[in-house]
Amino acid sequence: MNTLQFRKLYDPTAPNASTGIINGESSNILNWDDVRFNWAYPMYKNMLANFWTPFEINMSNDIKQWMQLSEDECYAFKKIIGLLAFLDSVQTDYSGKVSQYLTDSSLSALMQVLSFQEVVHNQSYSYVLSSLVPKHEQDEIFEYWKHDPILRERNDFIAEGYQRFVDNPTPKTFMESIVFDVILEGLNFYSGFAFFYNLARNQKMVSTSTMINYINRDEQLHVNLFAHIFKELLKENPELDTSETIQFVQGAFRTAAELEIKWGRAIIGDKLEGIHMNELESYIKFIANKRVNQLGIERPFEGYRHNPMKWIKAYEDVDSGKSDFFEQKSRQYVKVSDVNGFDEL
Repeated sequence: MNTLQFRKLYDPTAPNASTGIINGESSNILNWDDVRFNWAYPMYKNMLANFWTPFEINMSNDIKQWMQLSEDECYAFKKIIGLLAFLDSVQTDYSGKVSQYLTDSSLSALMQVLSFQEVVHNQSYSYVLSSLVPKHEQDEIFEYWKHDPILRERNDFIAEGYQRFVDNPTPKTFMESIVFDVILEGLNFYSGFAFFYNLARNQKMVSTSTMINYINRDEQLHVNLFAHIFKELLKENPELDTSETIQFVQGAFRTAAELEIKWGRAIIGDKLEGIHMNELESYIKFIANKRVNQLGIERPFEGYRHNPMKWIKAYEDVDSGKSDFFEQKSRQYVKVSDVNGFDEL
C-alpha cells in the first residue's frame, strides 16, 4: 500500500492488539496486557519514571553566576538554547503527526507521552532564559533559528525531511522521517549537551546543566522508541528493507554529522576551556555511529567505536536515582535503570 491510513478512533470488529505497526487493524482500545509489542509497556514505565518539571530546579545560583561567564560562554549558551528551543518545538508537532498513523494504541500512547515531554523541554528553555535575561533578549534568542545561517542550514535539513512525510505520508516517507527524528533527538542535541556538561564540571550554571541532563535522559528514551518503531517497520514491510534504505540512513547521518561539526566549530570551536574541537568532531561521529547501529544498520564512519570525551559519561549515564548529581542532593525520584552503554558500541 503506497499511502498511510489514519488510525480509526475505534473499530469494534478489530482486535485490541494491532495487526500491524502501520496500515493494520486495531480496536484502538488500550489494554497494556494485550498489546502487539512486548517492549511497549516497559518503555511506558521508563518514560513515566523520568517525569520532571522545570519548576523543581532552583535557578538562584545560576542567576548569580550568569554575569560571571565569559563573553564566549554567554554567546554559546544563548545560541545553543535557541537551537534546542527550535528542535523541541518541531518535535512536539512531529510526534503528534506520527501518532495518527501508528495502528497500535500502545504506540500512540507512547507518542502522547513523548509529545508531553517535548513540551516540558521547550518550557524549560523559557524558564532558564526568563531567569537570566530580559524578556526582549529572550524573544531574540527564540528567533535565532530564523537568521543564523549555520543554524538554519542544519535545522532545515531535519525540517524538510519531516515536511516530506507530512506532505506525502507513505510508508517510505514515514520511514525516512523516523531517521530524521533519530538524527534530531539522538545527534543534533549532543554538541550542545557537551557544552552544558563542560560548564557543570567547572561548577558553572549547575542548575541549567541539571535540567539539560533531565532532557538528555528523556531524549535517549525517545531515540530507543523510534529505533524500535524503525526496525518493526522494516520487519513488517520488507519492501522497505533494501540496500537503498541502508544507503539513505548512512548518507543522512553523514550529512547530519557534517552539519553538527560545522555548527560545533561555529559555536564552540577551540574558544572554550575544556572542549577541544578535534575531540568534539570525534564525539559527534561516535554518536552518529551509535545511532545508526541502534537502527540495525552498519555504521557510516570507519572506527569511532569509543567515546573520546569520557568525562561526558558521568553526566549522561546517571543510574543512582533522580538527583541533582552535580551537587549530589537527592530529589527522591525514581530513576530509569536502562544501561545505555555510552562508551562502547
